[in-house]
Amino acid sequence: MSVRLNPPLLLMALYAALVLIGSAFLMLPGATTAPITWSDALFTATSSVTVTGLVVIDTGSMLTPFGQTVVLLLIQLGGLGLMTFAVFILSALGQEIGIAHQLVLRADLDRTSIGDLITLVRMIILVVFVCEVVGAAVLALVFVPAFGWRHGLWSAVFHAISAFNNAGFSLYPDSLTAWAEDPIINLAVPAMFITGGLGYAVLAELIARKPWRRFSLHSKLMLTGTAFLIVLSVVLFALLEWTNPRTLGAEDSLAAKLWISWFQGVTTRTAGFNTTDIAGLHEATAFLFILLMFIGGGSTSTAGGIKVTTAIVLILATIAFFRRSQSLAAFSRRIDFEDVLKVMALATISAFFIAIGTFALIVRRDGVFLDSLFEVVSAFGTVGISRGVTGELDTLQRAVIMVIMFFGRVGPLTLGFFLATRTPPRIRYPKGEIYLG
Repeated sequence: MSVRLNPPLLLMALYAALVLIGSAFLMLPGATTAPITWSDALFTATSSVTVTGLVVIDTGSMLTPFGQTVVLLLIQLGGLGLMTFAVFILSALGQEIGIAHQLVLRADLDRTSIGDLITLVRMIILVVFVCEVVGAAVLALVFVPAFGWRHGLWSAVFHAISAFNNAGFSLYPDSLTAWAEDPIINLAVPAMFITGGLGYAVLAELIARKPWRRFSLHSKLMLTGTAFLIVLSVVLFALLEWTNPRTLGAEDSLAAKLWISWFQGVTTRTAGFNTTDIAGLHEATAFLFILLMFIGGGSTSTAGGIKVTTAIVLILATIAFFRRSQSLAAFSRRIDFEDVLKVMALATISAFFIAIGTFALIVRRDGVFLDSLFEVVSAFGTVGISRGVTGELDTLQRAVIMVIMFFGRVGPLTLGFFLATRTPPRIRYPKGEIYLG
């Protein structure tokens, strides 16, 4: 591999190649129970690699065990990161990891330096393995009694990997609605996708058991921001949907309403599972979900969106502007102006993609603006919940959603890489006057 290769573009090419390979495998006769189109296969592979979870075919009934295994491998590779997996294999085989590989790995992990990358990769593999094995064992307590050893264990493994990677793929057409009141499902599945959505940099500091004062600014912002969003989303979902006859209002017991509020509140930003009818949500709740999906999870994680830390820095920058503050700080640490420009660029380009994607959907269908916006933001945030639009998309609309899913998974990493590259100006111009607001 040449060092001159552009790491972000190479990374995008690798993910695109994985999508095409996955599509080819899904088109094999032994992968499906009935013939599917190339459009179905390509969409499913893209959704799997980008760990989104939007589906145009039912995973449990249309895919054979072989086809489900293909989807699961695509989820694992897409969530873990292609270069993370490749570097781990090379390292395990005793191969030297060259600078070119480390540059691509840096782009894949959204890091600004290549220091300690190999150590981070080994930690990532260990965390993924432990979390998925423990998660599968816990979920087996629910699925094995319900379906028997063979299907129960497979269902436990499938949903554990899907949950930790924030993919939202389920073997059942109504996702996990059948277990809306099950304590194990409501605790184990969120524990996995919240852990996976925090980001490996945060997990590394948690595993090291550092005292709070020694945590990095990123980890402090990520943990406090995640805690705040979890409480906010759960409480608001309960308040908005408590009497809705299509969601919480249809439940007789208080426990069921609380469990559903908890699960649906925490899953919205990242995972894409559901224990209630998403199409039945009030418009206000659907808009709340759009905002949460746009924010997403943590950097260097399996989640999508603009990321929690990006949203926090944008808010802090806005507050600093109104206070006429000349510097930006949090937890007694200064935030560079360059970082503010970076998050503004990320948020602006993300909003631009969402706007273009929504326009492309509604230009061919009138009267479904909210549903189309919901679908596009779900694709961008690699969340995977839908208000029933996915199955009705035509070929062009599917292509739009696939591009949005791909950008949501790989695009921000690529943009972040370029923004992290310093390009000193050759010419300094005199200051000009501009009227804003």
